Amino acid sequence: MAEAKELVAALKKQLAEVEADLRARSEDPELVWAQSLRAEYATARERGRTALAWSVWRDGEVALAGVAWVLATVFVRFVEDNRLVDRVWIAGAGDRMSDAVDAETAFYAADPARNSRDWLRDAFAALTEYPATQGLVDPGHNPVWTAPLGADLCDAILGFWRQQDAQGELEWSLADPAWDTRFLGDLYQDLSEFAKKKYALLQTPDFVEEFILDRTLIPALAEVPLAELKMIDPTCGSGHFLLGGFARILDAWLLEAPAMDVRARVQHALDAVNGVDINPFAVAIARFRLTLAALQACVVTRLADAPAFRLRIAVGDSLLVTRGELVRSQGTLDLDDGEDDGPAGFLYAAEDVDDYPDILTARRYHVVVGNPPYITVKDKALNEAYRRGYETCKGKYALSVPFMELFFDLAVRGNGHTAGWVGQITSNSFMKREFGAKLIEDMLSGVDPLNPVDLTDVIDASGAYIPGHGTPTVILIGRRRRPVGDTVHAVLGVRGEPGQPVNPRRGLVWSEIADHVDSPDGFDGNYVTITDLPRDTLAHHPWSLSGGGAGAVKDAIDAAGSESVSQAVDLVGVFGMTNADEAFLAPRAAFGRRGVESALHRRLVVGESIRDFGFGPGDDSLFPYQDGQLLPIADFPGIYMWLWPAKSTTWSRVTFNKTSYRAEGRTWWEWHQVALDRLRTPLSIAFAFVATHNHFVLDRGGKVFNRSAPVIKLPAEATVDDHLGLLGVLNSSTACFW
Repeated sequence: MAEAKELVAALKKQLAEVEADLRARSEDPELVWAQSLRAEYATARERGRTALAWSVWRDGEVALAGVAWVLATVFVRFVEDNRLVDRVWIAGAGDRMSDAVDAETAFYAADPARNSRDWLRDAFAALTEYPATQGLVDPGHNPVWTAPLGADLCDAILGFWRQQDAQGELEWSLADPAWDTRFLGDLYQDLSEFAKKKYALLQTPDFVEEFILDRTLIPALAEVPLAELKMIDPTCGSGHFLLGGFARILDAWLLEAPAMDVRARVQHALDAVNGVDINPFAVAIARFRLTLAALQACVVTRLADAPAFRLRIAVGDSLLVTRGELVRSQGTLDLDDGEDDGPAGFLYAAEDVDDYPDILTARRYHVVVGNPPYITVKDKALNEAYRRGYETCKGKYALSVPFMELFFDLAVRGNGHTAGWVGQITSNSFMKREFGAKLIEDMLSGVDPLNPVDLTDVIDASGAYIPGHGTPTVILIGRRRRPVGDTVHAVLGVRGEPGQPVNPRRGLVWSEIADHVDSPDGFDGNYVTITDLPRDTLAHHPWSLSGGGAGAVKDAIDAAGSESVSQAVDLVGVFGMTNADEAFLAPRAAFGRRGVESALHRRLVVGESIRDFGFGPGDDSLFPYQDGQLLPIADFPGIYMWLWPAKSTTWSRVTFNKTSYRAEGRTWWEWHQVALDRLRTPLSIAFAFVATHNHFVLDRGGKVFNRSAPVIKLPAEATVDDHLGLLGVLNSSTACFW
């Protein structure tokens, strides 16, 4: 089989050409596909499913359509090279190559009007004719049937797969006796840069998936009748958790019903495994991988002999699908206020979650596992829709927050039933940053009797080397019931992996976690501490999961303090924001060349420029204020001429009341939000709002600060020495440890 990394790299180049072709066609008003995209976008905007500009939204659809074309050919090539089919369309070893070329030639001879796009679609159609693979290139949802890829690109795709080396062997063979589909996971993660960024694509390593299933699915199998067991991954991606769950459940069926027909056992295991993902090509990969796993379990080597497996893997936004009545302490959660004309009632053409009407029903599953995305939502419409639907969303929340709420919503409650198990690896940002306070104190604390959560395990995985996971992570295990016991089993971090291990499964940090997590008497190692924490400790935000005696040191620091920062300062907060940076920001020299008055622009400090006791380089911002007042811009021709071309844009900025500046009578040259009183004294301490270490810097005046660089203001009578004294404490290793 071809080397996965080399194949992915080659297919990425092919995808770039495919996307360029489809992007051009998406703007052709004569094409039905382009018309349907415009119509779908208009409806999505109207229904609140997106607030993105057309070009950004369109690029996302083009990326998905391009991946669909590339991926469909990969599926065909896999079944060809592994002789799952007798026919051949694209390529093959030995005589199968000439068979493919001859069949294509005969196809054109039968109808000279047809081209290579029609030939590839004929191959895709063949997959839909086999019961086992009919959902892989679904004519009702897959864009290969609607996105009209150019015939020259289709010729190039055929040529790519038909390349041969000097010995006459296929350059890109997918033949593999073991049917290893791990390379498809690499395709999922690395093929499309656009999709990777948009969906935060990230494979869950096998050893992490196994660890979580050991602590959720295995105990569930011991408690729940096998015929009733249901498992779901609402963020299934390329299907790692689904494959692992299928294998374990199938083993359980073999033990329980050894005389049952193997195909019946396989279908029972498939019925128990459910998955949903917003990314259509992720779902296509998951379906293909699970189909091959089912074929192997049935010892079937030809698609013609395979049964019509029922797979329960859907394309859709798990956070938007209405899940039935979800009782909360403050009432009933409803994403669309009882209407079906909001974002939850609208599906994109590629989504088929409606074909599985019960798949996201609340309180349905005995096991809920996954690796949710860690990103923040850039699309304002989706951001607001999620905020309305999930009570734990606070401030500038990350997606890990609503997904954590969803995971527990989907689990069976323990009132009269066996409580469902929930397990996930997720970003640990909620533990420290403000947006996680509501999640921890209102939900994970278990204090709400109408929304019970029993957190059983908290595992700091931030020090372990987990491939692809640059974000520090934590593994949470819990049950959907009222808390049992006064403690939570915890793995606390002491130090991180000293270097990248050759085998991540046997990394020093992960090995200590995996080998000692169930030690009955706890464990104090070089890299982790394993203990039982008082539940009350984890009922309050923020969390500290530092081991090696760190808790005792923190308590000593707290006891030794003479006063808190809040007692020593006057205020801590954001100075301001323009909400029109493209108009207000520029290099200082640019303002000088255009004659902007020097008194009306100042150096703008952003969080990422605050490092190592100083301010790094950066742009200036227009600042039309003096003595605490907004200046009349017409009196200053330099700034007037600079901002005038952007007048329509700055006047159209959205206010806090969801109207425009112009509608509210606001001036078009002012900052969106500014705390001018914070300039009454020149001295400030600025800091980076998001950073791995403490970075606090003394400013002696003359600058302005955006929201990523909040400021600390001391009382008006505070001296420079007072500021330097506080600065020393805030930048100290003691404060960093705290």
